[in-house]
Amino acid sequence: MNDRLKFAAFGGGLVVLFGAALGIGALVGDPTGPAPATTTAHGEHAATETGPGLLDSESGYSLGEITAPTAPNQQGALRFRIQGPQGAVTKYNTLHDKNLHLIVVRSDASQFRHVHPELAADGTWSIDWKWAEPGDYRVFADFSPAGGPGELTLSRIVNVAGNVAGKPLPAPSKTAEVDGYQVTLTGDLTKAGSELTFTVTRDGKPVTDLQPYLGAYAHLVALRASDLAYLHVHPEGEVGKTAPGPDVAFHAQAPSDGEYRLYLDFQHGGKVHTAEFTNETTTAAPVSSEPGGHGEHGGGH
Repeated sequence: MNDRLKFAAFGGGLVVLFGAALGIGALVGDPTGPAPATTTAHGEHAATETGPGLLDSESGYSLGEITAPTAPNQQGALRFRIQGPQGAVTKYNTLHDKNLHLIVVRSDASQFRHVHPELAADGTWSIDWKWAEPGDYRVFADFSPAGGPGELTLSRIVNVAGNVAGKPLPAPSKTAEVDGYQVTLTGDLTKAGSELTFTVTRDGKPVTDLQPYLGAYAHLVALRASDLAYLHVHPEGEVGKTAPGPDVAFHAQAPSDGEYRLYLDFQHGGKVHTAEFTNETTTAAPVSSEPGGHGEHGGGH
């Protein structure tokens, strides 16, 4: 994966997710099923979408056109293929317990979802799907093709019909409530690099038994609010060696000034919860990494 945009995690496991060049994808999906939601053509965004994760082709691999329900509350399937130099890709390397990670978010940074579709023998990825609201959605595919160049992240925009009620970006905050949990953020993103620590509590009591989720006690996705440029970071330490809460620390380096939407996935009580924050970059001195955690590498979850 390219290193143009970095979120550095302590010692090992950072995921920096990029697209780099345009390509032509293949249409997939059941022709007898729901018509595909509209996906943006290459030529419409080639000139402006150059941020990490925003392009649909890199190193000879392309994210094919996406078929999905066309309107909110319509049940169907979301399908796509990854095309490589030899055609549809059917073999993948495992990245953090999965062969592909799908991140979906609306253009206003709402409706965030992190899911894992199933792979068919012909290379088609699919998952049961229903849109909650209309709008333009960025669909990120994070994967490592077997025999390929390493970890890649490609994306496309899917247009879901309906009257869109855009949501303003929530104001910056250091606290978030989700499913009865309270999560507190200590630290701010900086271009020089800084530590972000998330503390998970429930009913005022520290949560000290976080459960592993995709090989870590938490995962952090950051989207630059201006264009949804995409990053994913893994925390300091290792499952079984690091205390499973209440604190989960990350070392992060923002690529530019601006506002970011942060999504912290953690698992407790057998369920994955996502705490969301808005954070702005600040000016600070760089923070050096420490051994024993997850180090920087190009790739997925």
